[in-house]
Amino acid sequence: MLQLFIANKNYSSWSLRPWLLMRELGIPFTEHLEHFREGSNWEAFRAFSPTGKVPCLTEDGQVIWDSLGITLHLAEHYPQVWPSDPAARSWARCAAAEMHSGFSALRQHCTMNCGIRVALSNMPEALQKDIARIDELWQEGLHRFGGPYLAGAQFSAADAFFAPVVFRIQTYGLIMSAAATAYCQHMLALPGMRQWYEDALQESPREPAHEQEARQAGTWLHDFRRQPA
Repeated sequence: MLQLFIANKNYSSWSLRPWLLMRELGIPFTEHLEHFREGSNWEAFRAFSPTGKVPCLTEDGQVIWDSLGITLHLAEHYPQVWPSDPAARSWARCAAAEMHSGFSALRQHCTMNCGIRVALSNMPEALQKDIARIDELWQEGLHRFGGPYLAGAQFSAADAFFAPVVFRIQTYGLIMSAAATAYCQHMLALPGMRQWYEDALQESPREPAHEQEARQAGTWLHDFRRQPA
């Protein structure tokens, strides 16, 4: 049985990717949630992850770390991880790889925090470029492969890798094209995305560093999370 180790659903964008991928594709797994602790999580997370980070997958004693490594491992056993059409499959792999290694401004200025709504205090040029590139990429995939998912009619790893961006767009009210906005709404309606969001809202632990990053982003308009006891 696959065992997936993740952290707070409200904060952990990297955890969301393999979790949603397996959830939407019906790949059975057991979830293990370890909350972020104040300061370093290295020692605690090293108990299950060689990097001291999440996500981490185990299967029959084998340890698979990093969201991309996990995705590639799953694809060896579940071909539906990537589109069946060769052109769509190549595009989806490139899109996922670009998300995995890029968009640093979006990560810096729009930290993932599912349960709040924030009016950004400023929009640096680097952030504008990241948002524009994501919009361009999404429109390309939707147009070329017919939607409603990025690489065609079926959910794939490309959608899983951009799922945290969908939550960021919701949190920070980022303006996207009509096609990209429709894609976001479609994603937010997925059972897995709804479950992740509902679970995130019920989390009461607050991790100071993540909270501070969100405070620095702009003015908080709403906080829909369950308040700490």
